[in-house]
Amino acid sequence: MKYLNAFVLILLVSGCTSLILKPGNFAWPIESVLIVDEKGTISDERYSFSLNVKNLLFTETGDSVNVAGIQLRVIRDVDGYYFITAKDFKNVYVFEQAKGGLKLTKKIYVSEKGLVTPALNQRAPSIELLDADNKMEILLSKDGIIR
Repeated sequence: MKYLNAFVLILLVSGCTSLILKPGNFAWPIESVLIVDEKGTISDERYSFSLNVKNLLFTETGDSVNVAGIQLRVIRDVDGYYFITAKDFKNVYVFEQAKGGLKLTKKIYVSEKGLVTPALNQRAPSIELLDADNKMEILLSKDGIIR
């Protein structure tokens, strides 16, 4: 009887553990340059990705009405965090996946005047932000500036 109780306990405990698949790499090899439509949405068929960005644009620019045509630069790091920025942005926004959308995890201040020609590159495990006009080369992580 003692062994039967132990066996049942082991079955119950093992059935409650989470299944984790590791290691995983969620990085996008290159950035996606996505144009905001008149509804405030960006989409990328390659990654089956679609997102309304009006709140992000309002946070950065103070305007969520005149959004059509803005080019956002989006890249995903190896851990699955999304990095988003654009021309004239002073920040890079880091998001994590949330139910039905993305949740802001970090707002990284990178430029006093705003980015002129931003580009995001994969430099695993980091993301590289370049802006040739500002002679800027910064390594980023989900926690902020690395160097």
